[in-house]
Amino acid sequence: MKRSELTEFAVEEEGFKLKIRRGSNGLPIVSSGRGSNPPFPGLDTNPPMPLPASAPAGGSTSPVAAQEEAGIGYIKSPMVGTFYRAASPESKAFADAGTKVVENSVVCIIEAMKIMNEIQAEAKGTVLEVLVENGQPVEYGQRLFKIKQA
Repeated sequence: MKRSELTEFAVEEEGFKLKIRRGSNGLPIVSSGRGSNPPFPGLDTNPPMPLPASAPAGGSTSPVAAQEEAGIGYIKSPMVGTFYRAASPESKAFADAGTKVVENSVVCIIEAMKIMNEIQAEAKGTVLEVLVENGQPVEYGQRLFKIKQA
């Protein structure tokens, strides 16, 4: 991008949307849109999430029903990388508990192969909890934020 002095590049194809633009510090910022396909179709890159330690061992509710609370949603990682809550260590976090978000609100950055990828909320609501610590590695499909959907 530097060589050709591009500041933004976007491509969209059959439900896959990729947008790359250079940030103010010269580093690329990549965001993939809703409905984007996993990077390697055919590979099972979304392993089942383990049940939380606080889940009931027996009981009358099924594990699926226990995980799905009415009006509660999750923002999940679209890739493997390192989770960052802010654009730089000196900047304030994109989203904290109590932050109201809309579909295109940037909630965090995931660094993958030295590229900073802005992650958008993709849902309207209020952040209830940040589920990942700053600087922690994340997996594809891992829950990052718990939100109360509007």
